[in-house]
Amino acid sequence: MRLTGKKAIVTGAARGIGYEVARRFAEEGAAVVMADINPEGNHSAQQLQRAGLAVTFCRTDVASNDSVVQLVDTAMELHGGIDILVNNAAVNIPGSILELSEEIWDRTYQVNVKSMFLLSRAVIPIMQRSGSGAIVNMGSANSYVAEPRLSAYVSSKGAILMLSKAMALDFAAEGIRVNCICPGWVDTAFNDSHAALFGGREEILKNIHDIHPIGRTIQPVEIANTALFLVSDEASAITGAGILVDGGYTIK
Repeated sequence: MRLTGKKAIVTGAARGIGYEVARRFAEEGAAVVMADINPEGNHSAQQLQRAGLAVTFCRTDVASNDSVVQLVDTAMELHGGIDILVNNAAVNIPGSILELSEEIWDRTYQVNVKSMFLLSRAVIPIMQRSGSGAIVNMGSANSYVAEPRLSAYVSSKGAILMLSKAMALDFAAEGIRVNCICPGWVDTAFNDSHAALFGGREEILKNIHDIHPIGRTIQPVEIANTALFLVSDEASAITGAGILVDGGYTIK
């Protein structure tokens, strides 16, 4: 029970990585507010509640400051504090810069990057008052390397890695740690539009050895376990790090 007594917010928690992060945190004793724009998150939270876990769903548009403030207010009303923030919400709309509209470009940065600014700006003063806190921003292997026809996504993920380092530097002396997890190909529906560029999910799976030297996709729980470690006291000296969980993708 590494997170007993801790209070957490996890965004993009309706399914996939965010859901697994919320589940693992709650299993380890945290009270978790699961945030997502997708109302499916309410069903996801109910599933975990039936398993006896302390989770609550709050429908949130992470690109809207008003919605973010409401989320943080809800977390404070429920739990009286916020010790952990996982900025996981994201969109991935494929295309080169010649294929993307200005609206898609802006939406990618609003959801992927601006949301982390808004959430962190709202939560860090709460952590400052308590003298500690842990933030995990979800980057990507694309924080380090590019891929064809993913210009908005990969550039936003590069920005997230640098934002994480800047935040870590700014607040380290106040006991607030900030790290960035950088996954490889995680087998969730989030990647379906990307997979379609290369013949679909089944085609990706047939050629996964060419992507990941470990020879398989990464499971959401493997990302969740990394997040669990980073927000726990076991990682007390780790801040400003980009943690690659990419099956060896960036080795090459």
